[in-house]
Amino acid sequence: MARIPSKTEILEWIAENPGLTAKRDIAKAFGIKGAERIDLKRILKELEGEGALERRRKTYLDPDKLPPVTILMILPADRNGDQFARPLEWESEAPAPRVLFKAGKTDAPVAEGDRILGRVTEVRGEDYQYEARLIRKIGTNPHKILGIFRKGAEGGRIVPIDKGADKDWLVAAGATEGAKDGELVEAEQAGPKGRMGMPRARIIARLGDPSAPKAVSLIAIHQHGIPDDFPDDVIAETDRMEPAPLGDREDLRHLPFITIDPADARDHDDACYAHADDDPKNEGGHVVWVAIADVAHYVTPGSELDREARNRGNSTYFPDRVVPMLPERLSGDLCSLHEGVARAVIAVWMKLDAKGRKVSHRFTRAMIKSVASLNYTEVQEAQDGQANERCAPLLAEVIAPLYGAYEATKTERAMRQPLDLDLPERKIELTDEGEVKSVAFRERLDAHRLIEEFMILANVAAAEELLRLRRPLLFRVHEEPSPDKLDALREVAEASGFTLAKGQVLRTEHLNRLLAQAEGTDFDELLNISTLRSMTQAYYAPENFGHFGLALKNYAHFTSPIRRYSDLIVHRALISGHGWGKDGLSAADIEALKETGEHISDTERRSMAAERDTTDRYLAAYLSERVGSEFPGRISGVTRFGCFVRLDETGADGLIPIRTLGREFFHYDQRTQTLTGADTGMTISVGQRVTVRLAEAVPVTGGLMLELLSVEGGPMPGGGSARRGGPVRRRVGQARAKTAKVKLKVERRRR
Repeated sequence: MARIPSKTEILEWIAENPGLTAKRDIAKAFGIKGAERIDLKRILKELEGEGALERRRKTYLDPDKLPPVTILMILPADRNGDQFARPLEWESEAPAPRVLFKAGKTDAPVAEGDRILGRVTEVRGEDYQYEARLIRKIGTNPHKILGIFRKGAEGGRIVPIDKGADKDWLVAAGATEGAKDGELVEAEQAGPKGRMGMPRARIIARLGDPSAPKAVSLIAIHQHGIPDDFPDDVIAETDRMEPAPLGDREDLRHLPFITIDPADARDHDDACYAHADDDPKNEGGHVVWVAIADVAHYVTPGSELDREARNRGNSTYFPDRVVPMLPERLSGDLCSLHEGVARAVIAVWMKLDAKGRKVSHRFTRAMIKSVASLNYTEVQEAQDGQANERCAPLLAEVIAPLYGAYEATKTERAMRQPLDLDLPERKIELTDEGEVKSVAFRERLDAHRLIEEFMILANVAAAEELLRLRRPLLFRVHEEPSPDKLDALREVAEASGFTLAKGQVLRTEHLNRLLAQAEGTDFDELLNISTLRSMTQAYYAPENFGHFGLALKNYAHFTSPIRRYSDLIVHRALISGHGWGKDGLSAADIEALKETGEHISDTERRSMAAERDTTDRYLAAYLSERVGSEFPGRISGVTRFGCFVRLDETGADGLIPIRTLGREFFHYDQRTQTLTGADTGMTISVGQRVTVRLAEAVPVTGGLMLELLSVEGGPMPGGGSARRGGPVRRRVGQARAKTAKVKLKVERRRR
């Protein structure tokens, strides 16, 4: 009779033999046969229940892997000169993995015993399991500088572009990285902070021409005053943090949560799990779990980290970088729901009926362990029958039930009728050098809509829960359009041959009906753009005025506390309301709710403006090599000084100055948003199809100047001798004639 191995022996064997982890392999290794396999199965089940092992398909694997961002200690260099590092937060009973530290050219030097925050990547086929890159040394927080390098006799100096900077920075000869005079550079403080003389810096990145693509987002960050340098005390506070323990949390590590994000996502703050409801009273219903990173455990009221997070308000996203609300130690590590790593969350359990209506919910402070970090594309392909090796084991029990619950929510969504705008989102892809490689429109998959619907459900549940508990919170408010904007939209609709009902309380279903009428016609994009422009801007407030666009009475942001301070406030309110700990909403938080709502609404607008400016500059740089080329597009706006055209290929907006519109005077009508030629009677209005020539592209400003070549397929009239209403007018296109007549009727009725 063979001896049944201990749990420790089994774990050690699995760690040493990662390719032989099926139960039969384990039994063979320890000489276990026949009825003794029952005892082995029991031990494996116990290890699985304790979280020490994870069963995937028919194998047992050590569930603990290093998260993408982790703390490491640098070890002595080996005889080959290689530096390895030891993970300091390895909790598994299996031996810690070997981590090779690979220093970058501009990295600060590290020595034996240094503790670093590193980004690790798993490798195969080597005598080590991970490679690590330096994010920064623990206990250090070098000040970052962005400026113009001025070369000197020995080294040089940096003139910061930050308006608030009062000193230049001295750069030693050996710290210039070969920067040339006049180049835009990114640098960091070198040596201790001195009180006298010029501070010293070392260049860590040459960005070249200040107008070059790689410099675009950095300039926008400084222009809009977005804080991108964490204070020392914030970093020191973050460095002292440890992973949240299980404690009194509900243990949900046995549930197969997954995260679904873009393929290039670094942080994962939400995870989902769903299954068919086994309650006979809810036949055809579903249970949906949404787990959100418990940021409130780490970012506590009144702390330095809290003050900095509130100051930033939100993360800001650019094509080449992210300015995070929280330091990397939190956003990329402790608060990121990485695959196979136990993470603290606030989770909501929601019961849906067969028609996708939420019939009940409950919140819990818990611990989960995501079984997979997946991206939208691979999840959609798996659901469509093309599962890869990562998704195949999860398809039946995890992915398919999520889609089943999502299908049910479609019925509820159709009844609720949220605003259904069809405005594709642009995606700018960059090369490693920061140049625009391509501009495309993001494909909207059911995988995107699935996550979107579950996040909306969770946000509604959070607002309803806090109202039930009578706890103060910040609502996400989206008010209905103003009467003036609604009248303007109605006129555009009537001029296009459609109707928008008047004299009744406006609901989103009325706008959806209008958009449905225009779908597939020449006015489709016009009506979508005009409807969007009629909307008010959403904001945060302690008063609840509902969310018009989503057609929801109660709505609060709960699902992204890593990147939005509003969600952190909601998390704290839930903690206080349920008595989960002392890290809930403080008296100071409550007193400042209105002010906080106004502040983070402003920071959100600031980020949107910076992101928009950056996109415009990237597009201008991308198109600068195609000056003189012709592009199809559509009129997207009309002003007194000209009209804007959105190009089909890139979605970029360019200006046609009114002085370049033929050889006649154009009258501007603010009410109808049209330009009308004094001689030809030609009408230019939003939504018309045009062909333009790119006359100028200025990357520094993001400006595009265009020349109008044709409208609705007809060439531009010459003006001057042409008679109004003659053949030239017909060349503008018969499709626009009806529009012009309708607009004239609208104007006469108004008078």
